Amino acid sequence: MGSLRIAAAQLNPVVGDLAGNVTKILDALKAATDAGADLLVTPELALTGYPPEDLLLKEAFIAEVDVAIAAIVAATSSCAIILGTPLAGHLAGPLGPTRDARSPLGPASEGPRRPLANGAVVASNGVVLGTVAKQFLPNYGVFDEQRWFQPATAPAQTFVIGASSIGVVICEDLWADGPSAAVADLGAEVICAINASPFSVGRHDAREALAQSRAAATSTPILYVNQVGGQDELVFDGQSFLATAEGIVARASAFTPELLLIDDVSTPQGPLTERRSDVAETYDALVLGVADYFAKNRFSDAVIGLSGGIDSSLVAAVAVDALGADQVHGIAMPSRYSSDGSLTDADALAARLGVTCDTIPIEPGHVALSEMLTPLLGGDPTGLTDENLQSRLRGVTLMALSNAKGWIVLTTGNKSEMAVGYSTLYGDSAGGFAVIKDCVKTLVYDLCRYRNDLASAGGQVPPIPEAVLTKPPSAELRPDQRDDQSLPPYEILDPIIEAYVEDDLTAPEIVALGFDPAVVDRVVGLIDGAEYKRRQSPLGVRITTKAFGRDRRLPITNRYRPRGAAS
Repeated sequence: MGSLRIAAAQLNPVVGDLAGNVTKILDALKAATDAGADLLVTPELALTGYPPEDLLLKEAFIAEVDVAIAAIVAATSSCAIILGTPLAGHLAGPLGPTRDARSPLGPASEGPRRPLANGAVVASNGVVLGTVAKQFLPNYGVFDEQRWFQPATAPAQTFVIGASSIGVVICEDLWADGPSAAVADLGAEVICAINASPFSVGRHDAREALAQSRAAATSTPILYVNQVGGQDELVFDGQSFLATAEGIVARASAFTPELLLIDDVSTPQGPLTERRSDVAETYDALVLGVADYFAKNRFSDAVIGLSGGIDSSLVAAVAVDALGADQVHGIAMPSRYSSDGSLTDADALAARLGVTCDTIPIEPGHVALSEMLTPLLGGDPTGLTDENLQSRLRGVTLMALSNAKGWIVLTTGNKSEMAVGYSTLYGDSAGGFAVIKDCVKTLVYDLCRYRNDLASAGGQVPPIPEAVLTKPPSAELRPDQRDDQSLPPYEILDPIIEAYVEDDLTAPEIVALGFDPAVVDRVVGLIDGAEYKRRQSPLGVRITTKAFGRDRRLPITNRYRPRGAAS
């Protein structure tokens, strides 16, 4: 094998922005060429961004993809490129029928649209050397590729770049048995795996372990190139790497675009960025998710209801780190039940973060709405009705500011609350983006402590007041209210949520883990009963393998209960 210098382009594309993505790819190609690289490798579907979803059903979009591919191929010279892109027509090569017979694309021989592959173009010196199409199309979790693509049926192939033989596999094909071994058997001296793999806690460890096992099994280094950036609720963490049988010998940074240079694959070496803790990576995922959602959708400012509680404190800190203090606006909305500490904690948080915090008391609205309802209710609203009135007044207030000023409301509900329905429709659940919707309450505390530790390490004042971290959580919608009056302690609730939602265990199976049967029955009932609320909640950053929304899809009208009651 001759000496081969490879540049892995860890790009942050914008879905559908073909012109902008072409510019990013060409900029990376120039940087790779200037760095003396022989090959530039881009992530999966780098040209369109991932996932392009039903844009792929538009023939005009695919026609523009073809034009963009031609422009990138024409720009190649001594530095070759592996370009992740949809492939149509002759570029797609032989494809099998779609695995979903009811797909809008229809079977390969039917329908007005051309069959599509999720693929890669390999080009050098203005010439297409060949193409590769993805064989295994994931259709689980957040993935729905069988809706748009058809699997490859062409035999494996390799490409000669310089004096070296290169194999290409695409994301899921690395996880499946067969594709890596097939190109290795053809003599590939390095396997380039192009990916759009979303972040979830612990996912990167699994990727590296898998790639290292494939490298060992095939006696071939694996270059894993991953997308970076936020796309709706998904966040891609990058962390591209080179794996050999001996271990990981090069790794790019997390959550930032980067050009990772591998000097010589025959004796692999490159920068090896250290891994960070799961909490640190989760915090960075939240920040990038917010930053890219705003930037890619051309939003500028955020507004947050600051209650002096732990959830709104974390959301505010993330928003400031994502957008800058000048673009974040806090609104305190005290009610007749708000404690003095809530207001002082909200003010202290705002001061430490450098954001404004205006106060809009909701008491006048509370009184007015109560008077409006009294004739029909036969008295003042009480109980849950009165509590939800207050929450909805706050939601109306924030949405009015959003309309008037163009600020996007960041909701502050966490996964624990969303799971059991401990939220108010059109109240605290109303907004444009739910920053911590996939973070359970115990994780919220960990993230707040991490952010404070980060500030202290940098010689700054920790942004989240100690009182926020130590006082009992409360919605403050009735006198002396605490969360643990309505819910089990979060230290008990969160593991049950994880078992039921993320691990798909039934109530009897959760009880078998040692949880109290009555508590499990209650929590599972609350989770099932709140499905209709979750369907109406805004999207937000996904950080687990089973987030509400894309990952977990259960019917609202649903009478299934497992045999064998928990209690």
